[in-house]
Amino acid sequence: MSMHGRLVLGAVALLLSGAVVLAQETAKPAAKETATFGALEAMPVETAKVKAAEWLKSVGKTDEASLKAFEAIWSADKTVLDKVTETFVLGNPAAAKLLAEARDPSAPAPMDVPALLKDEKNVFFRANLALAYAKALSNRRVYEEALDTLSLIKPEQVVDPSSFLFHKAVAEHAQLKKTEASKTIDRLLEDCPDAPERYKMVAALMALDMRSWKDEANKDLGWVHRMMGNIERRLDLSRGGPTTQDMQKRVLLTLDEMIKKMEEEQQSQCQGNCQGKGQGQAKGNKPNNTLQPSSPQQDSFGGNGGGPGQAEARRFKETTESWGGMPAKDRAKAALDLAREMPAKHRELIETYLKKLAQSEGK
Repeated sequence: MSMHGRLVLGAVALLLSGAVVLAQETAKPAAKETATFGALEAMPVETAKVKAAEWLKSVGKTDEASLKAFEAIWSADKTVLDKVTETFVLGNPAAAKLLAEARDPSAPAPMDVPALLKDEKNVFFRANLALAYAKALSNRRVYEEALDTLSLIKPEQVVDPSSFLFHKAVAEHAQLKKTEASKTIDRLLEDCPDAPERYKMVAALMALDMRSWKDEANKDLGWVHRMMGNIERRLDLSRGGPTTQDMQKRVLLTLDEMIKKMEEEQQSQCQGNCQGKGQGQAKGNKPNNTLQPSSPQQDSFGGNGGGPGQAEARRFKETTESWGGMPAKDRAKAALDLAREMPAKHRELIETYLKKLAQSEGK
């Protein structure tokens, strides 16, 4: 094995060890003892081919051209899910249209799960078509409908359970559903022995990322950052409606709470320091603090007032609230000024987010 291959495997092992630690911290002992029972494995290719052939026959596609196309599909070097999906496209025009729209980046994002995936009685067809559809939406970052689609089926019903769990975890992680994503990742890593290494690696990264997430009651700038990323994604999909607006309000409310808390801490610190300063001046000593009772901490990182992040949070809140009424020139300057003063890890997202707001206002 090459050095690059050993490094990749080493990284995967390290990431997986971190994900296992997370699972051990959150799972119950009894669940851990039975986690490997009933492992989810991909359906063997020959079995899947037989089922696909039976389905194709049931829809009346038994002519020579269809059978020849079927054999070409199953002789190609593709995943079993891709082969099953192409069989559905071959035999069902509605399925072909559904998948084409889901894969088209220029097509509008769906607002609901298609009826075909709800009403179809053939479980093999419905479950695997639903997985292919959800996978296509996931690749376009349309996570809401991807997750809604996957909720209609079970991993035991599809030819590739690891693909089901991976895309479900991605959709849950992207929508900040920490509890659900953790459970899905745990099942993917423990119950899918034949899952592709890329699935395991990304799942482990998501698990490690979520270890730093605070709960809903203890939101921080990290939560604001992730929420803004989700809002940006929805704006990319032209989803600036009530749900997105509610998310924006939650971000602003959180910033309000953070600013208020920082100001209270700053005021408390100021009172203590100012009292000490007054006593020191009475004794003829030089002041030992830059804060003055009549001169509160400025919106910068200078002085001894503390409260890092307060100025950035306030400016971001003020800018987003007044964004719609700003001239284009002022918007550009506000975005540039705000991005300069935000922490590096938030800077690019701030710039992109404000640009999306501008585009949304334009529409």
